Amino acid sequence: MTELQDKTIAILGGTGPQGRGLARRFAQAGLTVVLGSRAAEKAEAAAAELTGALGSTGSAVTGAANADAAAAGDLVLVVVPWDGHAELLRELKPHLDGKVVVDCVNPLGFDKQGPFALKVEEGSATEQAAAILTDSTVVGAFHNVSAVLLEDPEVDSIDTDVLVLGDEREATDLVQALADAVPGMRGVYAGRRRNAHQVEALTANLIAINRRYKAHAGVRVTDV
Repeated sequence: MTELQDKTIAILGGTGPQGRGLARRFAQAGLTVVLGSRAAEKAEAAAAELTGALGSTGSAVTGAANADAAAAGDLVLVVVPWDGHAELLRELKPHLDGKVVVDCVNPLGFDKQGPFALKVEEGSATEQAAAILTDSTVVGAFHNVSAVLLEDPEVDSIDTDVLVLGDEREATDLVQALADAVPGMRGVYAGRRRNAHQVEALTANLIAINRRYKAHAGVRVTDV
């Protein structure tokens, strides 16, 4: 984790359950975290609440508008609703140039039959991010992690693997290390960006599993 100690982890869309949960776990690991939101005041309030909840058990979390969070981050996670994904990335592109950007977005729809994967013109949310952020290094990760478990202060260990997808080895290694920083979590390289669709789509299966079994299912890769 030494390669992460001098880096700021920015989480765009960090006031939603997934963003708050990831921020909690990274802060507990002693990493520097800034939450981003469309409204700076909302991000600042969420960061203050999280810092207060962690007390002496984690590092302080700060909050900022998405643009300022993107500018401050060395490693930037995109955890926003699919509907606003492309628009936000186009808006923030100047702040994300030259950085490692981790896309965590799942393009999903819901109807009476349950969750399902949406078709994305570029192939996946991760590939869409790469098409927009042409001067960033885009990695896909953290798609299949339960927000409920991440946010639960009673859960000490997040026992799941994080499938990491990307074309640049140095960047995927860094994101695997970020996953490894959370107790119980393990980053596993799962292929190039072109394989991100099925990982993002798998979240629909996990939601269906959770509804049937009243669980918070994750992914474990065997024999690795």
